[in-house]
Amino acid sequence: MLLFQDLAQNTGDELISEEKTLSVIDLVINGGTGSVIIISVLFVMLGVALYIYFERLLAVNAASKIDKNFMNQIRDHVTTGKLEAAKILCAQTDSPVARLTEKGISRIGKPLDDINTAIENAGTLEVYKLEKNVSILATVAGAAPMIGFLGTVIGMILAFHEMASSGGQAEMGSLASGIYTAMTTTVAGLIVGIIAYVGYNHLVNRTDKVIHKMEANAVDFLDLLNEPL
Repeated sequence: MLLFQDLAQNTGDELISEEKTLSVIDLVINGGTGSVIIISVLFVMLGVALYIYFERLLAVNAASKIDKNFMNQIRDHVTTGKLEAAKILCAQTDSPVARLTEKGISRIGKPLDDINTAIENAGTLEVYKLEKNVSILATVAGAAPMIGFLGTVIGMILAFHEMASSGGQAEMGSLASGIYTAMTTTVAGLIVGIIAYVGYNHLVNRTDKVIHKMEANAVDFLDLLNEPL
């Protein structure tokens, strides 16, 4: 008899736990139409943020890779007067450092100020390429929590509207629906904003390292031109 009672109790506990389990889909749908619309917008923003992050991360990683002997080879070619060989080496190396160096080599024979200006202009273009679409991540990081808070305001308005319409005698279930919408959109907005914010800062950090490498190699190249032959 006790065995059957324990079995019945365990079965009841399992049913209660199953009833309390809530999937992510149910969490979105049960918040009402407003919650579905706002969370759908946030989901699209999350997809855009993730795409930009991984696409830019691959581009920055590719830009940061360069042969450690590249500048030594350029130095050998320039000091021996093999400028065409140096240009070919730069053309065969797909990196911002190589493109800046090639721009400088093509200006050899002109005043150093002109060479420096040409390298700086080319560097500006390379930095623009590296930072392409990264600002969208910053926009998503700032806008996503605001959109989530918009859902919060809408949910609270629905809850208070229900209270006002019922003369202060609204049922808890009706009020909970509006508050539910408010909480789910807030959480979704914060999650998307945090992911975009972390991704943005990581890309900015990686890009700064590539820019520093570009500047260091540009200085090395200009020092090479200042060396007595």
